[in-house]
Amino acid sequence: MNPLILDNLDENLQASLERQAEKNGRSLEEEAKEILRTALIENPTSETNLAFTIRKRFAEIGDFDIPTITRDPIREPPNFEDLL
Repeated sequence: MNPLILDNLDENLQASLERQAEKNGRSLEEEAKEILRTALIENPTSETNLAFTIRKRFAEIGDFDIPTITRDPIREPPNFEDLL
């Protein structure tokens, strides 16, 4: 497997990575691997469809119908030529 090289890493980001690695007793490489593993394998990308996400979020509530809201007909747009 080819090595992963990160050039021009922001100093603040690198410092945060170093602190986290030290806190967890890991090398920088191991800490970076764990972060990637957690982000990509343990938390696969979620569905980006908003309707699906809302349906999933409120699935526990149960099956219910949302009432239809009646609307007025669309009005004619204003005619600004009358103001000239």
